[in-house]
Amino acid sequence: MLTPELAEKIISEVRKYLDEDIIMVNTDGIIIASTDRGRIGQFHEGAQIASRQREKLVITAESQVKLQGVKPGINLPVFFQQEVIGVIGLTGNPVDVSPFGEIIRKMTELLISESHFAEQYDWQLRALEGFLFDWLQKKDWDAAFFERARILNISLDVPRQMVIVEYNQPHEYVGREIWSHLFAWPRKQDQDFILRWGNNRIVLLLDASDCIGADMRGKIQQFFQFLEASLGTALSAGVGKAVAPDHLIDSYRQAERALKVAASEGELVFDEDLTLEMILDDLSPQTKAEFVSKTIGPLLAEEELTQTVKELFHQNNSLKNTAEALHIHINTLHYRLKKVKDITGLSTTNLQQLLILYLALTIAEENTK
Repeated sequence: MLTPELAEKIISEVRKYLDEDIIMVNTDGIIIASTDRGRIGQFHEGAQIASRQREKLVITAESQVKLQGVKPGINLPVFFQQEVIGVIGLTGNPVDVSPFGEIIRKMTELLISESHFAEQYDWQLRALEGFLFDWLQKKDWDAAFFERARILNISLDVPRQMVIVEYNQPHEYVGREIWSHLFAWPRKQDQDFILRWGNNRIVLLLDASDCIGADMRGKIQQFFQFLEASLGTALSAGVGKAVAPDHLIDSYRQAERALKVAASEGELVFDEDLTLEMILDDLSPQTKAEFVSKTIGPLLAEEELTQTVKELFHQNNSLKNTAEALHIHINTLHYRLKKVKDITGLSTTNLQQLLILYLALTIAEENTK
């Protein structure tokens, strides 16, 4: 409970309010942290007595002669959950330092309590992450898996829906205060779980039994807005479909697929709204690479022509709007599109060939990202 690292932190905090030398001692009487680093590792008999008697011990000049490793001052047992877990000692004239004793003890106990609950908090996050990872991998649920679910209060009987959110910030960006705020999301139900997922992702594991259709979509949109406001940074999110609990991997894969689309726009995308992306997602990387090479490979080296065709698609195949957007004459646009046909053999006036151009550029852009 009282580690040397935590003891050092406590002394650092207490020292901000007191100029006297301070020690932290474990229940065996060994000094584990001190403002006088030469005392670390030494035995302190006074602290051992204070720990055993569970009460403050004043060390005078007289008792300094009788007790091993002590200096004048006061020793205060530190309690956590009604048990002594260590002793904090203030060196100096007992009359001068005693008025600070109870304040320093309470402050120390608060720091220890805060550290304990922070550790429990981190443990729960890691336990949830590990359980979800196994849930996505396991095909057969054994007794140990059910027991872990019970301990974490996760029901394996309700339908589930996955939301994967991605943000462009380091892992440390989402600290404990933000996590506490996220867990207090007003619409979060008992079986909704918010988890850390990798360095820059957050997963929302939803209980899909309470909300259906538009209600669930609205809830997810509210979560996305809540998360944006909480993090204060741009987000992308993909949403899978509601599935039976033993098919959670399907919702996860759908959420990942939707996230790929969302990442390009920084928005919230539902897998159920995808069309062309569903087909492209099923193609192997090798097939995609071969298709791009076979159709528009040479064109990719011509940046001006490639951007022209992209703008044409962006302008819904309107020549007039494309020319205006590129700030070129319409005849220049016709000339560029003719060069595209010369290089690729694909004409923007032929519907089938136009579709091939669109697919090839879409795949090429996806690979670039």
